[in-house]
Amino acid sequence: MAASAKTSALDKPNPAEEWTVVLPRRGKQKRNFHKVIVHEWQKQKQVWTPEDVETNPERESKLMQKIQTCIKKLESSSFWLTFLDQLQTPEIFDWFLKAAGSEGKMQMVIYGIGSIESHEPPRLQLSLAILMKRMFSWIGEVEVFDPVISLAESRVLTALGCCVLTANEQGRRQALRPTMFFMPHCEAELYDNLLDANWRPDLLNNIILFGNSFEAYEQHLSVCKSLTLADSRKHILAIRQFVKEFGIDSFSDDFFRAIHGSSWHFFNIDPDLDLCGVKP
Repeated sequence: MAASAKTSALDKPNPAEEWTVVLPRRGKQKRNFHKVIVHEWQKQKQVWTPEDVETNPERESKLMQKIQTCIKKLESSSFWLTFLDQLQTPEIFDWFLKAAGSEGKMQMVIYGIGSIESHEPPRLQLSLAILMKRMFSWIGEVEVFDPVISLAESRVLTALGCCVLTANEQGRRQALRPTMFFMPHCEAELYDNLLDANWRPDLLNNIILFGNSFEAYEQHLSVCKSLTLADSRKHILAIRQFVKEFGIDSFSDDFFRAIHGSSWHFFNIDPDLDLCGVKP
């Protein structure tokens, strides 16, 4: 679940968003008064439960075997070694250390993983995340969400050490602490929601994002010039000037296709910058 924000973390809401001010009930002592600003989407957030609730030990065992096989194949592949080498270059790895800061750890949030039971690309993406978690001690808890996840998949993910979220955050997790968002091949709107919810330097600087290339989105829109697409990706376009992006090295195998077009995105924003005036 999303971490609770302190009052100070919400002192500067985006004026373009809908907010509600919640006042304390009468009888509260003045010294306990705190103005709490609640984002409209948080009020509407509902508890999520899987639509597919059919499961049994055999189904879960088969799925676990599929994932373990996928992890082993990926771990012994040339792709994983190339991916790992690139990630550990000083040019990239120093950004991880900077984002982790004094905490020394960062959580991983996986959005839009898809069905790991029905499709191989989601299993490969999950396997990549799990191998990163095993490889690097600075990666902390791993949280996962996709509305298509079944009860069987949820139980297997839990057995693998992941926490399946019980609410659809629509990508709007505030990064109140260092967080890696693992989101290969998600819809552009999900990335835009994430940026919108963190549209402040201190929050964005806590984020490392692995997902579709922001540069590619910008290039595509420069060609098609669609106002509708531009509006749905306005935060992606606006933040490009503050993002250091590293594309994943190309590789001609099935493993690479699962994250083709993905990049590492690191944010480096002046803490005093007012992002409300930043436009694409």
